[in-house]
Amino acid sequence: MKAYELLFFVDPNLDPETRLAVMKRIDTTIAEGNGKVDNVDEWGKRKLAYAIDKLTEGDYTLINFHADPASIAELDRVLRITDAVIRHMIVRRDDQE
Repeated sequence: MKAYELLFFVDPNLDPETRLAVMKRIDTTIAEGNGKVDNVDEWGKRKLAYAIDKLTEGDYTLINFHADPASIAELDRVLRITDAVIRHMIVRRDDQE
């Protein structure tokens, strides 16, 4: 398994239940691909460099995890179809194995 990090943000005005549902869906998708979440870091509200969908702030979360490279495509697909996630980025970490 390789080390990855996922950074995503949601609308800061979302209710906590929706935010929790997004996290649960991400955890489930990683676990279904035989992956393991190492660390979840809630960054909180941050100002965006430019407005996206009329939002000027986002609620950021960073997740470090280990997964098989084949399961990353499924995680990316799930994040794209999740309406609450505005933007996301998955990066392979070479400094951790």
